[in-house]
This record gives sequence, C-alpha cells and structure tokens, in this order.
Amino acid sequence: MTARSHRLPEGGRIDRSRTLSFLFDGQSYLGHPGDTLASALLANGVRVVGRSFKLHRPRGVFAYGVNEPNALVTLGTGVDGEANVRATMIELRQGLVAHSQNRWPSLAFDVMGVNDWFKSAFAAGFYYKTFMGPAKKSWMTYEPWIRRAAGLGRSGTGSDSRRYGRRNITTDVLVVGGGPAGLAAACAAGRMGVRVLLVEQQPELGGSLLEDREGSAAASFVDMMEQELAGLDTVRVLKRTTVFGAYDHGVFGLVERPSPEAAPAAGERFIVVRSRAAVVATGALERHVPFGDNDRPGIMLASAARTYLNRYGVLCGRRVVVFTTNDHAYPAALDLAAAGATVSIIDPRPGPGPAMKAAVERAGVGLLSGHVVAEARGRAGVQSVLVAGYDAARGGTQPVWFELPADLVCVSGGYDPQVHLTSQLGGKAVWSDAAASFCSARQVGDAWASGAVTGVMSTTEVIADGLAQGRAAAIAAGGRGDPGGLRVSADLAASESPAAMMPLWDVPPPPSFRRRRKRFIDLQNDVSQSDVALAAREGYVSVEHMKRYTTLGMGTDQGKVANVVGLANLAAVTERAIADVGTTTYRPPYTPISVGALAGLETGQHSTPLRRTSLDLLHEAAGAVFVDAGHWRRPWYYPLKGETIDEAYRREALAVRTTVGMVDVSTLGKIDVQGPDTATFLDRIYVNAMSTLKVGRVRYGVMLRDDGLVLDDGTVARLGDAHFLVTTTTAEAGKVMSHLEGLLATVWPDLKVHVASVTDQWAAIAVAGPRALALLQDAAGARAAWLSDLPHMGLADGVIDGLPVRAHRVSFSGERAYELFVPSGYAAALWRRLAGSGGRHGLTLYGTEAMATLRIEKGHVAGNEIDGRMTLGDLGLAGLAKPGRHFIGSALMRREALMAPERPALVGLVPIDRGQRVRQGAILQPAGGPHEGHGLGHVSSTTFSPILGHYIALGFVAGGSARMGGQVDACSPVHGETVRCEVVSPKFYDPTGARLHA
Repeated sequence: MTARSHRLPEGGRIDRSRTLSFLFDGQSYLGHPGDTLASALLANGVRVVGRSFKLHRPRGVFAYGVNEPNALVTLGTGVDGEANVRATMIELRQGLVAHSQNRWPSLAFDVMGVNDWFKSAFAAGFYYKTFMGPAKKSWMTYEPWIRRAAGLGRSGTGSDSRRYGRRNITTDVLVVGGGPAGLAAACAAGRMGVRVLLVEQQPELGGSLLEDREGSAAASFVDMMEQELAGLDTVRVLKRTTVFGAYDHGVFGLVERPSPEAAPAAGERFIVVRSRAAVVATGALERHVPFGDNDRPGIMLASAARTYLNRYGVLCGRRVVVFTTNDHAYPAALDLAAAGATVSIIDPRPGPGPAMKAAVERAGVGLLSGHVVAEARGRAGVQSVLVAGYDAARGGTQPVWFELPADLVCVSGGYDPQVHLTSQLGGKAVWSDAAASFCSARQVGDAWASGAVTGVMSTTEVIADGLAQGRAAAIAAGGRGDPGGLRVSADLAASESPAAMMPLWDVPPPPSFRRRRKRFIDLQNDVSQSDVALAAREGYVSVEHMKRYTTLGMGTDQGKVANVVGLANLAAVTERAIADVGTTTYRPPYTPISVGALAGLETGQHSTPLRRTSLDLLHEAAGAVFVDAGHWRRPWYYPLKGETIDEAYRREALAVRTTVGMVDVSTLGKIDVQGPDTATFLDRIYVNAMSTLKVGRVRYGVMLRDDGLVLDDGTVARLGDAHFLVTTTTAEAGKVMSHLEGLLATVWPDLKVHVASVTDQWAAIAVAGPRALALLQDAAGARAAWLSDLPHMGLADGVIDGLPVRAHRVSFSGERAYELFVPSGYAAALWRRLAGSGGRHGLTLYGTEAMATLRIEKGHVAGNEIDGRMTLGDLGLAGLAKPGRHFIGSALMRREALMAPERPALVGLVPIDRGQRVRQGAILQPAGGPHEGHGLGHVSSTTFSPILGHYIALGFVAGGSARMGGQVDACSPVHGETVRCEVVSPKFYDPTGARLHA
C-alpha cells in the first residue's frame, strides 16, 4: 500500500489481473473488476465524495450497500446524467464517468459550505418559520433560491438511450436475500422439489458472510451453498436484483441491474414475480451512534470497513478507532489490525464476551471499556477523536476526556432488521429488547420471515432458522419430503459471542466541553439529535409528524441508517418507550427505482398503442404534421412551404368557410347496435329519445353517467327498424363501448340487443363548406342524384366512382357538410377521387387544429367542455332531456346542487381589446377584481377566428346567461396575463344556422 493508495497488495474478491480506468469529477483513477465505485475511490485515497443536503458539509463513504447515505453521485454527463446513484452499488467498469453532487464550484471548495457556519439558524422547520413572510407571496420568491442551496443531484434532461426491460416470473417459493438465512431457505425449498427463485441485490451471494476473509469458515460456507444450489435444477438465482415492493397475493416487484460486462445501452429490468409462498430473509443493517461531528469523512460503519478490507482489499485507515456497543464489531477490529492498522476499541460496556476479549488480547488491539467517542475532529477527514468515560447507569458522559489520533473511525451501534417487505405485506414490526430494534413478524400471510430480520443474530441460528422457514414455505407451496440439514463448520459456530449489546442512541458531550457539536442522526438530510428534540418541543411527537418536520428518513436511503436511532431519540425526549413511539409507514420502493425501469420500452411512440387511420400514408404524402389524439395519430395541420402552425390552421379554417375542406374523421368511435330491443335500449342511455328517429335519419345525442354528469356526445343513425349506428368522440370511444356492454350484461340482460365496435372497419371522411355538394357531385358524376336530395341530418347509401359510400349530412364545422362512411379498404381510393376533383372547387385539406377553430366559432362543445364535471345545463343542452323521460343519470341529474343557478354555464368570450389573446385554462375573475381563488369559472377552449379576425373563447362562468353582455377578467397566472373579456353567446358565427341548412 503506497502513501496515497489504500489498496493492499493482496486479498479481496477483486480481479487484480485486470485494471480499469474511470473518472470522478474529471480526475482519472484506477480500479479492478469486482470493485464498486465506492471501494475504488477509497482505494485511491478519496475521502470526500459529496456534500450534505442542507449544510453542505463534506461527506465520505459511510456504508457499503443500499444504506449508503453520503456517497451519492451522478453517472454520465450533461443531458444523459443519472443523478443520486449510490456509489456503493455501482460496479466499476472501464470508462465509467461519475461526478459528485450538490456543490459549487467544486467538491473541495463549495461556496454553499457557508451554510455550515450558520447551522444553528437552520434548525428543523426553519424554512416554515423564516420564508413565509413578510409579504403574502414571499415563499414564491424564496423557493428557487432554497432549491439551489439545498438538494441532491440534477437529473439529465435528454432522452435516455438505454434499453430497459420487463419480465414476469412465476415461481412456487420466492426467497428474498442471499445471505445465510436465504441460502439455507432456498436450499431447503429446492430439496423439497418446488420451484425456487432466490433474489440477491449484491453481485455475489453470501450477504453479511462476505464481510469475512477469503478462506474463512464463512466464505467456505457460501461456496458450499452456491455449489449445492447450482446442482438443484429447481432453484434459480437472480443477482444484482432488489425486491423493492411486496404486494397482495404473492406479488413482488423487482428491479435487476445490468452487469458491468453488459452493453453500455443496457438498462435495468423491471420484474414482476408471482409466488405461492415467500421467505423474506432481508437481514439487518448496522446502525451508527450519534456523537459530536459524527458525519466527518473517515467515519463509517464497522461492517463497511471490514467489507472494504476483506472483499475489496482496501484498508481505509492506518490509525483506527472502533467505537462499538456490541461484539459484532470486534471481528472488524481484529481484521484491521491483522492488515497492519493500529486499532483501538472504545466500548461503553464493561467488556466484550470472553472469546472476543481473549482474541483482542492476542492481537494486541487496545481495548478501553466503559468509554465512548464524544467528538470527532477534522473537517475534510477525521484526524482524531475525543474519548470520555461513560456512566452506563446514568446514561451520561463523564467530564474527564482525552484525545486519540485516528484517520478512520468505525462505528457500530447494533443492527436494525430490514422489516420493509413484511411491513408492506401488513405485518407489524415488533420491538425486541434483545435486538434493541424493531423486528419482523414470523409470518405474514404466505410469507415467512427468516434470520436477522426477525432479530436472530447468531450465524448458526440464522442458518437453522433459514432451513426451518424454507421448509415451511415449501410445504405451503406443495413441496414434500424432508430437506435435511446443512453442514456448518465448527469454526463458524465458535466465532459466535454470547455478550449482550448495549443500546446507545446518543452520546451527549462531556460537561467540560465548551462547544456543543451537532450529533447527526440522519447524515443525508443533516438531521441532528437537537432537531428531533426541537420537533418534540414544538408538538411534533407523532413519529409521522416528526419525520416530515425534520425530514428524518426522507432521503434516498429511506432511513435505513437513521430511523431507529431517530425513534429512540424521540422516545427519550418525550419520555416514552421506543415501542410506544412506533415506526413510520414502510412503503414501496425499498430502494430508489429509476423511472426508466418502470417505463421499460414504453417510451415515445411505444408508451401507448399507436393507431393509424387507413388514410395515414396519404396524410404523410400531403405533408401533414401529426398530433396524438387518444391512441390515434391524426393530421394536426397541412403546412404550405414556410407556413407556421398559426398560418396553416387559419388558412385551412377560412377555406372551409369560403370554399370547401376535407378532413379525416375515421377516429370517431363507431358502434353497430342491432336487435329487436335496440330502440328501447338507446332510449335508456341517451337523454333524448331515439325510438322516434326515422329510418334514414341521424340525430345528435348525449349520454350521461350514473351520477348525472355528461359522459359523451355523438350521433345516432337509424339504418333500419332494429339497426342503428352510434358514433362517439375519439377520446371516449372505448369508455362508451364498455359502458354499453356493462349495461347489457348487468342492468338489462333481458334486452335483445347486440353491440359491436366497428371503428376500424369503417373509415370516415368529412367534406364541409359552401362547395361541398358541388365537389361530391363532381366526384360521383352521373350517379350523384342520391346526394343532391339529401336533407340536413339525413343519410343515404350510394356510389362514388364505383365505391360504396354511406353519406350522413351532419356538420361539426357549421357549414354544409357530409360525413362519408366507407369500408376502410376503400378509404384511400375515395380520398384520392375527392382530392382529384377538389382542384376545380378550391379544396383544402384541414386537420384537427382548424377543425377545433370551426367548432369553437359555432359554439359546439367537445372534449375540453365535456370533461366529466359538466351537466346538460352547464353545456346549454338541458332542452334535449324532455320532462318525464327516464334514462341513465336522469334521477341524479336533478340534484339540487346540479341545478343551482350559480353553477358555471357555457358562454362565449371575446377580448375587449381585439388584439389580445385569451389563454386556454385561464381563470375567469370579476372584472376589476378581486382576483381570488377559483373565481367565476375558467376558459375551456380558445382560438383565433380567421373569419372574425380576432381571438374568441369558450368558457364556463357562474351564472351563465345572466352575465351576458357583462365583462370578466381572464387571468393566466402562468403567463402573468389578465385579459378583459365580454361575455357573449357561444355561437359566434352563423347563430341561426343558415349556412348549415343551405
């Protein structure tokens, strides 16, 4: 080991035959396959890896697994950066690029480190008290600055080039955790002939046993178990996989990380496991002990120091102080001493177990019982510790203290069982005095907890428990036989120590200390013991309230290091038992999950099914710009060379008003309804009667939900005595179809009616404008008489250029218009024929933007108005429902609140200054103020009307018709705009419908 390098010349489970180079904050370093980014940085002598959330204090590597609170980095650069990734979980690969976070301009010199000088002012909840005044909206001013000063990494803004996967796995027994309990449970269940899936979040099996040296009894046991599991064809092992959530009926959520050898574009894989039974062997994580400045770089968990030594060949310090309240940290002290470090053990107990005491004496390790570490010194790295006597009976630090040089402090305050998954399943975590922590219930439904998660800490007992729980789960899943036992080395059993641990939740400074240093509980969020005490004094004595007031346990580690220590400190200051304080709620995910893993391949056009009409290729050829409408891809507008969207849609809409336009409306929902009771059925679902509709006629209809609010609108065409065609809006086609099927299956199963969606079978083309009929006559040629005599809201079957066509004379634009229905296979031919004849009539293709403009000019409602909150009266359609008729929603639509005159009703809005634009979504407020709350209503749709020459809008205003001729303010806080508008009729253009009937 060189002066700079902390890598030992031999040892560890890394591949020393190969060297990998990587970058951290632009500096090049070397590591080996098998390293994590954290172990490689430690090997290169990098002590400071990040800055804390609030105070920007320098922080170093603290743990070695998913519980790492400090070493959060950003992988990649620029728009491709992936923020807040734990360096302890990043496997080193060639060319890896990582950056530290939450610092500026550099990690070594962070300007925001000034926060640490004023830490006494940044107590829990200080932002609630400080940044809410003096002005009413002060928080809006302060918030951007606060977010810049506090936080973690910044996520990339570019598209993610990695490919994520998704998988479903069914198994008999799921074993969560590849430590000693999980290995034993998987072996037992596998021997009993059931399918077993063993999941381990580390790249290697073994769990806590990997802390031990190569060649030890623990390592030999892991090798033996791996060989046996490999020989069982019923057992499958997933490594690098975290079970993040447990759900009902044996369903678990997993995320699998790619190996370093995987392609650079390989992303995580989201896996859903369905099991008949499960064994939760998630183990326990070591906790720390708060003392003065206990967050300094060079202070880490004893298990972490031992792991970096034995697993990665990294000696993290030469002058080591091991501060422990239990015997489990003593092997770390012995291993560090064997590697050449000078080691001193500080133990507040009278002493360890006899076996450990003898081992310490043989190794020449200093042992100081009845003492505690009261404070660490050094800023960018610990340089010494202040040690004081400890009065266990009174729980206080004695005034006499001395300084002990140290460049590494290993802390162990005991172990916290990881009860997240069993708690998510509904199991209650129970306090155990023996384990001094909350432990999992033994069984929750079809899940059995095993090993350290239940408070069992002896390795031999953990293995025995894993065998027993694996057998129980296998029996529940249909397994048979006796799994037998496992051969456990006598050396492994001899390493156990019977000495009890001492719970120590806080080390107060000796009375002789002049300065009181922060004693941090949550290292990531800068939450100290004094913050918990302050929260309790201010009334936040509920654990859930304390968590949110102090932010304790709200970081990426979700309190894996801090929670139990924080609960114990809350219990102390409120003079309650820890068991009475309870725990916070454990919700998925157990560890942070990338959005990419959840989305998988469902991104961009793959995020939802993409439906194209049968005319899609013709739209492309015409230069259409497309927009997603529901699941459909529709032409948005057809720009001429150099045209903007505004210029294009205004030209298209004006053409429909002056000559003729053509639009693809194939996306309308089309439902074929047949049967002798069809007319009765439609009468029950529409607010207006359909049984009176004559064959060969079309009627506009509206249907309500059960609660009396509008579900959808559309047309009903009667094709025969017992044959109707129902059209719906594009967005609600699926919902309406499900609605009809549900009614026929459950409410009126006696009706002889059959419904079938024919949306894909029929294409539809709308031709609208003053010259619409002339264009169709030209295209139909000598056989055009069937079109000439078609009345408004009539339908007829005919032929255009040899193609079978059904024409409905209905209009969405307010102009004379025809909707032409044709089998989808003939749609392209009909479109070409119409386009070929259109040149002589000034035909213009138009898209959804111009279509919206045309319908707003006519005051026709659409999806923006039919948003699930409106009644018939709100939309101005109350006249459709004749008194005395009964239909779905007819009873509840008459509720007093839904008929109140002050409800917002549909109106038109015109800006007083015709040059201004009314914003969609703007809040309608009284003219001149006050502008408060939700105001009088909102703007639902807005457009520039080329035929009127200014912006117009549809909206809902309380009082509706009573405000006609009055004025309101359309306020858009997002844009900082207020536009004074006149309230007018929503029928802006041709209110009498003369052009419609022409």
